[in-house]
Amino acid sequence: MNGRIWILCGCLSAALAVGMGAFGAHGLENWLAENFPEDAAKRIANWKTAADYQIYHSLGLIAIGLVANFTKPSKLLGLAGLLLMLGVALFSGMLYGWVVMDSRTLVMIVPLGGLSFIVGWVLFGVAALKGQPANGQQTSNE
Repeated sequence: MNGRIWILCGCLSAALAVGMGAFGAHGLENWLAENFPEDAAKRIANWKTAADYQIYHSLGLIAIGLVANFTKPSKLLGLAGLLLMLGVALFSGMLYGWVVMDSRTLVMIVPLGGLSFIVGWVLFGVAALKGQPANGQQTSNE
């Protein structure tokens, strides 16, 4: 995938993370206190974790886009980006859903998002090590 697309995906995801974080900080607390009074504080903490992880991995997508713009096309780099996006959906998305819906099924999916993040970062590192500059010049580690 073109580096600019990864940058766009990262920027859109980061914007959504900021919105979700703001909603969690300013609009969700009262609703949770009414609907889940016994664990509203835990749910707010989980919402914050979801927004934090989403922003971190959005920055990762932007980094993948920047690397992609300066290196030859790489399937590993593309797979790393897809896994970070999948991680955002499974980890952050399922945490957001659990906070407001109290679905045990959603909570059980969250670790798959964490695994996607881990594998995505490892693949990003491998792709960066193996990547060749787009202009054909040798890298400094050769």
